Amino acid sequence: MKELPGPTERRKTDHIHICMEKNVQARQATTGFEDTFLVHKALPEIDRDKIDLSTRIFNHTLSAPLIVEAMTGGATETTRINAAIAEAVEEMGLGMGVGSQRAAIENPKLIKTFAVARKTAPTAFLMANIGAPQLAKGYNINQAGKAVEMIDADALAVHLNPLQEAIQPEGEAHYFGVLEKIKEVTEVLDIPVVAKETGSGIAAEEAKMLETAGVGGIDVAGTGGTSWAAVEYHRAKKIHDKFREKLGEDFWDWGIPTVASLIEVIQSVDVDVIASGGVRSGIDIAKSLALGANLTGIASPILRPAANGSSKVKKALQFVVEELRSTMFLVGAESAQKLKQAPVVLSGKTAEWLRVRGFQPEQYARRRKDD
Repeated sequence: MKELPGPTERRKTDHIHICMEKNVQARQATTGFEDTFLVHKALPEIDRDKIDLSTRIFNHTLSAPLIVEAMTGGATETTRINAAIAEAVEEMGLGMGVGSQRAAIENPKLIKTFAVARKTAPTAFLMANIGAPQLAKGYNINQAGKAVEMIDADALAVHLNPLQEAIQPEGEAHYFGVLEKIKEVTEVLDIPVVAKETGSGIAAEEAKMLETAGVGGIDVAGTGGTSWAAVEYHRAKKIHDKFREKLGEDFWDWGIPTVASLIEVIQSVDVDVIASGGVRSGIDIAKSLALGANLTGIASPILRPAANGSSKVKKALQFVVEELRSTMFLVGAESAQKLKQAPVVLSGKTAEWLRVRGFQPEQYARRRKDD
């Protein structure tokens, strides 16, 4: 008799179908990329084809400062999605993160849905993934080690998803003691631990706490892209949970816009910072790097291509990378490191947010290439 999927596996399947079939993007909230302007150079004085996109981060060299963000795993049908992404990033010299590995830790039969990533991408940068609520409820270095071992990971992401847990019909909004558990994991693991939000951003105050806890990186995953409150809204609606449905509706746009979160974190800590959350183009990537990000992550635009095979994923990623290259040419940046010196003008709500929060958006516009 075929074994029926457990609750965690069913939830993962729901998430994939909802993200592909329903509108789960932010409604009124925006990333802040629309308020971020790179200064065009009519005399770039470089050759586009000689631009070096390579990036060194977490003891790994990537062909471009881009990873495919954690999306899935833990359900039988997600195996092919992870395999498609893994094959593409292996060929392109990029990286990827897998989704929460809780399902496979609970049910070893699901390990293959994650392990396929390393099997398909033997040399690519891979990031394992466990949830903060699970750490709060008893996960420790043993479970963290299992997640890392499962995909022979180069880094471990601890995902922070308080908004999703607060909305989710079966949510586990348990965060007391999480910071201390993160510290315990960072002290034992011999690979970097990355604190990763899931679409609501990270503020300066929490970034400082995470740095003190020993994380090697922070993935801001700000507001403006996929809303997990929206995803859980659709799940609640399906089961006629009116209370959770209303919560999802009210908190649909909750969080810190991606650019605001990125700048708060970059100006507050000295760890590697990943820009994600509504990153939709190579232009967004260039803006993120110019603001100081060490790496960028993209998720939603890759999900549908991944469901249709590695060639589709590769085509989508190649376009984004070439768009990044063209943007770097137009601002005269011959490398990802040089891009961090490019002048940036911040305006509108993003600049207002930063001033209110005690940051100085004007400092980016004063840059010069030869600084």
